Amino acid sequence: MATLPYLPFARPTLDEDTISGVVEVLRSGWITTGPQVRAFEAALSDYLGGRWVRVLNSATAALEVALQLCRIGPGDEVITSAQTFFAAPNMIAKIGATPVFVDVELISRNLDFDAVERAITPRTKAIMPTHFGGLPVDMDRLYEIAGKYGLRVIEDAALAIGSSWRGRRIGSFGDLTVFSFHPNKNITAIEGGALVLNNEAEALEVETLRFHGITRLADGTRDVVFPGGKFNLPDVNARIGLGQLAQLDEFNARRRALAADYFRLLHTDPPCLLPHPGYPGDEIGHSWNLFAPLLPLDQLRIDRQQFRAALESRGVGTGVSYEAAHLTALFRSYGHRKGELPNTERIAHETVTLPLFPAMTCVEVERVCAAVDEVLIEAKR
Repeated sequence: MATLPYLPFARPTLDEDTISGVVEVLRSGWITTGPQVRAFEAALSDYLGGRWVRVLNSATAALEVALQLCRIGPGDEVITSAQTFFAAPNMIAKIGATPVFVDVELISRNLDFDAVERAITPRTKAIMPTHFGGLPVDMDRLYEIAGKYGLRVIEDAALAIGSSWRGRRIGSFGDLTVFSFHPNKNITAIEGGALVLNNEAEALEVETLRFHGITRLADGTRDVVFPGGKFNLPDVNARIGLGQLAQLDEFNARRRALAADYFRLLHTDPPCLLPHPGYPGDEIGHSWNLFAPLLPLDQLRIDRQQFRAALESRGVGTGVSYEAAHLTALFRSYGHRKGELPNTERIAHETVTLPLFPAMTCVEVERVCAAVDEVLIEAKR
């Protein structure tokens, strides 16, 4: 029997026009930040209803710059999720502030806003929510709380470009929003990120913060007003981002169709706890960067590592989305311990990310579901 092709849990889709566009950039002689970056920023702004956008070389850099833009530093607190990629809490810690972790809802994996409100202190300066897997947080509640307490909001929308809340695209309204263009996101620029801003003054400040803190003086010489990093995006990456952005809605529609196939086909024995399907009547608002069920480990004779190895042996790749950030060595050094965030810790223990990318077919979803079911049946207590 022929061996089936390996299915990774994520894979970018790059068309020939984008590849040819990169060649044109390379031949142009201008490959670092230049006209392609300006075109990418303009296209993102158009996509988000005309808001100010600046791109950087990663979403992690965009998060750090957003915190600096908000004048957050030592002595300040930022409320965030521990059920997210490490970048968000790491950047809060890096700039000297304290990440205050609150628990998430079990199914949505998004912040529990009742817990957020309880966590606010006089030192709280911002809320940094993650739109988990492409499912928006409750934007009405988020901005109600932020307005009530006078807090900045930095939306970690790394997984959520093209997502929407009640018909409005994430990033087209609100405060600051960060997107990622890593290869496992809904669109890619190889590496890269974007920061969506409120006005021209913020955009100009980001231009300084992303390039050494340099400003130009009237005589053409340079000055440094802040010890900034070097976070500018090259034109090569921006050209890929432009090609990808033109296909974003098509990619996301395909992701929603594949997620629907998973919900139709993934009925295992014992059953997995499936992710949030999207808000009733607004299912199109979910962009489905991830499909990450929770494994019924308490009913199995194997652990997650063994489950993943069993799928790997069947040619199916998986990921873990995500470990509990508050239990990493870094944040244990802040005093965090197991038992603080029950939902976050359960998700971190049981989650597994299954393949989901636009080039997948329904037949491949069937293959993944059959493999998951086979492994769980064999491992059932």
